[in-house]
Amino acid sequence: MDRRKLSTSGDSLYAILEIPKTATPDEIKKTYKRLALKYHPDKNLNNPEAAEKFKEINRARIILTDLTKRNIYDNYGSLGLYVAEQFGEENVNAYFVITSKWTKV
Repeated sequence: MDRRKLSTSGDSLYAILEIPKTATPDEIKKTYKRLALKYHPDKNLNNPEAAEKFKEINRARIILTDLTKRNIYDNYGSLGLYVAEQFGEENVNAYFVITSKWTKV
């Protein structure tokens, strides 16, 4: 996991790809291709920031084109994706129910 703070709002991947949350898979693919060409490391030699941006764009595409991961991200943000990696995608909802304030007495 990277050093960024985990969030429960799923907005930043959409911002990275410069698309709205309502974007279709085709829109995601089209935008990804445009940005990947712009920031590809081969086109930006000696620019580590472009290489890092390329990695972010690729990660965003992978998550947002996988319907299960996108649903988890939209509902639970990056924290939900982290929970999915740790406990399995099928256990994300249960994790948030168990750890919610409603279940604490």
